[in-house]
Amino acid sequence: MICYSPIDQRHRFTEACNQVAAGQLMGAMSGLAICQDAGEDGFYLFGCDSEWQAVTDTWHQTLDDAKHQAEFEYEGVNKTWIDTA
Repeated sequence: MICYSPIDQRHRFTEACNQVAAGQLMGAMSGLAICQDAGEDGFYLFGCDSEWQAVTDTWHQTLDDAKHQAEFEYEGVNKTWIDTA
């Protein structure tokens, strides 16, 4: 994990991107996490439930791309990332 952020009153769920899981349109997630698999160049943006279980994911070529997508979906998240490094 590179960074994460709980999604709360500091954020606005923009509904600008439709995330579908198991055939169901997802609403706002409880948290976001950006991760990178060992040995891979890309980054995953995970939308997580209240137990931090991944519900949705998107792949991005760079960390900046993943953070841009997160801000596109959850306005304000760029100010609340918690780095894990």
